[in-house]
Amino acid sequence: MTAADRCDRCGAQAYVRVLLASGGELLFCAHHGREHRDALREVARDIQDESRKLTSTPSTAPVDER
Repeated sequence: MTAADRCDRCGAQAYVRVLLASGGELLFCAHHGREHRDALREVARDIQDESRKLTSTPSTAPVDER
């Protein structure tokens, strides 16, 4: 997913893509993906969760980049 992919609920950057068994697709921010996780599992063919990207970036720059 890219920064251009937006949550279908609130418009924030999407980190969760749900491919529905019916053939459609839904996009969610990390918050709404977690909020609706159980219901989505019931109707999903596949769930792509990239919310780990929110915590994988170091909070400080390496010394040589300061």
